Amino acid sequence: MNSIVSYCLSKKAAKEDYPFGADTLVAKIEGKMFALISLNKDKEPLSISLKCDPLIAVNLREQHQAVVPGYHLNKKHWNTVYLDQDLGAEDILPMIDHAYDLVFKSLTKKQREAIQYRLGK
Repeated sequence: MNSIVSYCLSKKAAKEDYPFGADTLVAKIEGKMFALISLNKDKEPLSISLKCDPLIAVNLREQHQAVVPGYHLNKKHWNTVYLDQDLGAEDILPMIDHAYDLVFKSLTKKQREAIQYRLGK
C-alpha cells in the first residue's frame, strides 16, 4: 500500500489531501482528484479508486474481477481497484499513470505550463 501511495504522490505536482477524513488519501493535481486510496486496514478491503476513460473503464472491469465501478463516485469515469485480489503492481501502476494523465490533460494550458515551469522542465 505504501508503494502505491508513494507512486501517486511522485507524479508531477501531485499533492495529498484528506477531504473525506483520515481514512481516505486523495491524490490531486491543481485541486483535481485522480486517485482516492483507502487507508483503513480494519474496514473493507484496501482499494484505490482511479479516474479512467469510460471505454477503458468498462474494458478493465470485464478483464479483472478486482476492478469495479467507482465506489461512491461517477461510475462512468471512475474505477475502484481492490488491492488484495488478482492484480499486481505491474497492472495497477499503468492505471495510476492513466488516471494522472487524464487529469493532467484536462488542466488548462496555463496550469500545465505553470507545473512544468515550477518543476524546471
